[in-house]
Amino acid sequence: MNFSELAKERFSCRKFKETKVKQEKIDTIIQSALLAPTAVNRQPQKIFVLTDKEKLLRLKECTRFDFDAPLCFIICADKSKAWTRKYDGENSAQIDASIVVTHMMLQAQDIGLGTTWVMSFDPQKVRSAYSIPDNLEIVALLPTGYPADDAEINPFHFASKSVDEIVEYL
Repeated sequence: MNFSELAKERFSCRKFKETKVKQEKIDTIIQSALLAPTAVNRQPQKIFVLTDKEKLLRLKECTRFDFDAPLCFIICADKSKAWTRKYDGENSAQIDASIVVTHMMLQAQDIGLGTTWVMSFDPQKVRSAYSIPDNLEIVALLPTGYPADDAEINPFHFASKSVDEIVEYL
């Protein structure tokens, strides 16, 4: 599948089959995270992988958007390990972690899995539930699995602004 097809087919999956994701597929997704470009290749991300049912159930205490996925990645960033722009002190950690999440989502789609990027969660509850160190900023939850046969694509998925609204040539 070429990139354009991949990008068009990928959607935020909100309903998953109970089928466990094989370690080989998890490893493939993790490899895509390692290949993601980060500022000065500092790779400030830390990824926690949840596959255990009991640990996955704890997500329900942190967000209502766990979607009962059989796999969830918690993607974090360490600002102390990220590149910082000298002109204004802007730190790249959150952007770098976001690039990583995007690579992981697209890789998952390419190997037949669905994902949805979840930012609606209580960071302190996630931190507590999974003993995430204070130096890590929790950027995203990524519920992952095989899309259920009746998984629906949100109608807003196909809504895009016009090119004229978002692009300006200078």
